Amino acid sequence: MNTKVAKPAAKPAAAERVKSGGVGARFRAWREQHLYSLVSSLGRLARRPFATGLTVGVMAIAIALPLGLGLALGNIERFSGSVSESREIGVFLKFEVTEDQARELATGIGQRPDVAAVTVRTPEEGLEEFRAMSDLAGALDVLEENPLPTVLVVQPKGDGDTLAADLRELPQADIVQHDAVWRQRLSAWLAFGERVVQVVAALLGLGVLLVVGNTVRLDIGARSEEIGVLQHLGATDAFVRRPFLYLGAWYGLAAGLLAGALLLVAGALMQGRLSALVASYGSQFALSGPGWRGSLALLAGAVAMGWLGAWLATGHHLRRTRPTDV
Repeated sequence: MNTKVAKPAAKPAAAERVKSGGVGARFRAWREQHLYSLVSSLGRLARRPFATGLTVGVMAIAIALPLGLGLALGNIERFSGSVSESREIGVFLKFEVTEDQARELATGIGQRPDVAAVTVRTPEEGLEEFRAMSDLAGALDVLEENPLPTVLVVQPKGDGDTLAADLRELPQADIVQHDAVWRQRLSAWLAFGERVVQVVAALLGLGVLLVVGNTVRLDIGARSEEIGVLQHLGATDAFVRRPFLYLGAWYGLAAGLLAGALLLVAGALMQGRLSALVASYGSQFALSGPGWRGSLALLAGAVAMGWLGAWLATGHHLRRTRPTDV
């Protein structure tokens, strides 16, 4: 009597095992796939250091240029902030106005509601200040009389335009100096500089996307047969795209780190010359960097650009090679 031996039941496929395992199994599979793509894409970069270095270098320069321009503009604005925000109005009185008359006039001006404070600067004080700020101390000693007038330094509460116009009408005033026009021009130049930085950042950001996209496209071309097999076996676009997305993200992260290092080196090289220049004016100034928040934003933006460039490149390839039902 022939008896048939029962064959053991076939093990379910991997996908079925994952489905039967519930949410936890699906999450573990998803995590392992992402971890594998993350590590394998980093290994592909390490296997070709020269090509990786060239790509990262180009991306880093494209990122560092607009960021460096933006930081330089911010430092210029910060350096000129104390001057550009100054609303002082200098009222140079006529020479026949005595000190007592000047102080009486200052008291009357200080009672206006649009005036914050008024300071009287006598000719002697002005001469000493000029002597301390210039190299002409010896020449000033030979003067027979003080050529400087009494000056009222007025601090307005607002922009001071109306106040300056009223002060020009005073019979005791000889010259009224107000820097409103200069401040407006400075603000216009700074606004123009910000727009230039935005345009340059947009153009170079597009260049970063093109560099990443072209580099990933070459890598896709080298693995086109492997991708074709995966697609015919039913692999989803997300599965095929994943390692290339991580590849672009690694490119972006490396470029962001290198761009930050370039900015640090450039700042260190310029700080010495800048300190000497500012010290010649009797002041102190130190360049400010992006800070830790700006550094994190730099890295996040670089990673995002690398990711986006890879996503565009892989999406174009997948649309061209996706299998169709006959």
